[in-house]
Amino acid sequence: MVKRSRILAFFLIVILFASLMGGTTKGIIKDIKLGLDLQGGFEVLYEVEPIDGQKINNDILLNTKDALDKRINVLGVSEPNLQIEGENRIRVQLAGVEDQNQAREILSTQAELTFRDVNDNLLLNGSDLVEGGAQQTFDDQNRPSISLKLKDRDKFRDVTQKIASMYPQNQMVIWLDFEEGKDSYVNEIKNPNPKFISSANVDRAFHEETVSIVGNFTVNEAKELANLLNAGALPVKLDEIYSTSVGAKFGEQALDKTIFAGIIGVAIIFIFMLVYYRFPGFIATITLSIYIYLILLVFDLMNGVLTLPGIAALILGIGMAVDANILTYERIKEEIKVGKSLRSAFHAGNKSSFLTILDANVTTLLAGAVLFMYGTSSVKGFATMLIVSILLSFLTAVFGSRLFLGLWVNSRIFKNKPGWFGVKKSDIKDLSENYDTHDLPTRWDRFDFAKHRNKFFILSSAIVIIGCILLMIFRLNLSIDFTSGTRVEIMANKQLTTEEIKSELDSLDMDADEIILSGNNKDVAVVTYKGVLTKDEIAGFKSHFLKKYESEPNVSTVSPTVGKELAKNALFAVAIASIGLILYVAFRFEFYMGLSAVIALLFAAFSIIAFFSATRIEVDLTFIAAVLTIIGYSINDTIVTFDRIRENMRKKRRFKTYQDIADVVNQGLRQTLTRSINTVLTVIVTVVALLIFGSESIRSFSIALLVGLTAGAYSSIFIAAQLWLVFKNRQLKKHGPIKTEKKKKKWTDEPQV
Repeated sequence: MVKRSRILAFFLIVILFASLMGGTTKGIIKDIKLGLDLQGGFEVLYEVEPIDGQKINNDILLNTKDALDKRINVLGVSEPNLQIEGENRIRVQLAGVEDQNQAREILSTQAELTFRDVNDNLLLNGSDLVEGGAQQTFDDQNRPSISLKLKDRDKFRDVTQKIASMYPQNQMVIWLDFEEGKDSYVNEIKNPNPKFISSANVDRAFHEETVSIVGNFTVNEAKELANLLNAGALPVKLDEIYSTSVGAKFGEQALDKTIFAGIIGVAIIFIFMLVYYRFPGFIATITLSIYIYLILLVFDLMNGVLTLPGIAALILGIGMAVDANILTYERIKEEIKVGKSLRSAFHAGNKSSFLTILDANVTTLLAGAVLFMYGTSSVKGFATMLIVSILLSFLTAVFGSRLFLGLWVNSRIFKNKPGWFGVKKSDIKDLSENYDTHDLPTRWDRFDFAKHRNKFFILSSAIVIIGCILLMIFRLNLSIDFTSGTRVEIMANKQLTTEEIKSELDSLDMDADEIILSGNNKDVAVVTYKGVLTKDEIAGFKSHFLKKYESEPNVSTVSPTVGKELAKNALFAVAIASIGLILYVAFRFEFYMGLSAVIALLFAAFSIIAFFSATRIEVDLTFIAAVLTIIGYSINDTIVTFDRIRENMRKKRRFKTYQDIADVVNQGLRQTLTRSINTVLTVIVTVVALLIFGSESIRSFSIALLVGLTAGAYSSIFIAAQLWLVFKNRQLKKHGPIKTEKKKKKWTDEPQV
């Protein structure tokens, strides 16, 4: 009866979750907001500059933000994102905006309308107009015009009377965003200025409260100007220091490719878990499915914006989430092999793996937090998803898996059936022999890791030296994110050639500094400029190639100021993450373990940098996200190894000779090597899927992760523990025998069943 009730409870819980997921997933996915890189859109970072000596403060920033918000309403964008950053910056994100050229123009136009005489003397300005009183109309000849309401008809009478008396220079000139010293009516006659709206002869005084402006407008231009005037003039000047725009087709293609890559990666992980871990692997696939659902649910409840790096973090998180299952299942298998009953092995394996899993998750969380603090908008999206993924993976993998697997284990249905847990009966020791999990033989026992430590150090040093030489010769191929400039991605529905793109650019009189073809069919051209293109140049570029290839190009611009800041923030982020990890590992273990772990992970991070220098792959913002992710994640295997070394140390009680330390290191590495390989492989599977099937936009990010994961696995196995061995041996020579930590009862200890 007990057996049936527990199994029945398992199926009821699973059916409940399956029903909930089946009934709500579609709605959740529909409700999640997509970032501009997935649905197309426009993002710009403005530096707020004062007008007439005013001082920029929080009130002015708020007023400017409100003015921008009113202008966005003109565009009809449903969910804009406006954020004040620092002391003088405002970031605007408009996902799904259809006309990006119009969006850029409407946002940045000062919209200060002035009435002047032919000598450019100010007569009336925006403060003389009734707020919200502008509207698009037609004159008596059915030409598009703009009707304005004035606050004071008497003032308008005095102004028009004054102009009428200036015959033959009796013209009232209307300007938009007139700049003293740069614009003038005299120059306008010779060189047409887009700020010039119209001029009219005034031969008498007009005592009116409504003014009609008639110029060379189209209906849409007249409507846009009326809307701008109603939104109000900006209280400051906005200097565009960073911008990026993504065409709708680019976003749609990136979304489809990345989701397909995720499905492939997850499917391979599920198959691996089922084949290698048998029934516990089946439980892992259930908890991972629930984990994916919960991530989407929480992200929706957070009202988060899902970006392309965010989806990559979700897929990467699935690979990381399975790590906790692998650590627990390997521990359970060890307990079964020493002769314990399945129930005892289950409890002991969960207990011994809990703190290791906690430590591993905290280190990755630390890297995610640093990314969030120092990253830009897209990197913040990655960091947010990474943090959510880690927290939920801990809950589902630890507590969810324990619940589901515990129901089956405690039902006793698997009594005397270790094969369901991937353990052969021939591998199980007799309980009477009093075997301990630390005494179990492994498939790696013939390897002496400590003996060959100098070979590993020489190889690692050679890699670092070669990497430094490569960096000095080739340096890094920095993208405009760090060097400033303009990057344009042009997508066509056919194969492109460099000559074709060059010919099109020549027709625009916009020769590029570099043209690179990419994409599986060479259907994407990446054009870069060392300088920052103006709004008009970008508008012309977009219009031309949209007409040519029926796909709006992606355009990103970065000013020199922002490029330097991003580079500085990247260095700060790496330094802070490294210091934080040293402190945490030193607190949880000991200082030398923390120092060894960070040296090993810095080797992994440097390997990525050296690889990118040698291959000339472009380094962009996502590269920094990849490096920090590796710094946070690659230390996980090192923590698992150090945790096992610490357990083995308790059996020694004290180190008297070098061989005592070497034995503990070898034993710890041999006992954890299988799980280290398995945990890294599951993440590599997701990264390779992203690399092969994912979007071109995160190709360099995927490559950086793949190189970092490989280098991280190498450093955790062949550098970290061996460095600790060297440090402890020096301590032994200097201070004599080293006392080890005695085993203490932990709060996680449970009585054996």
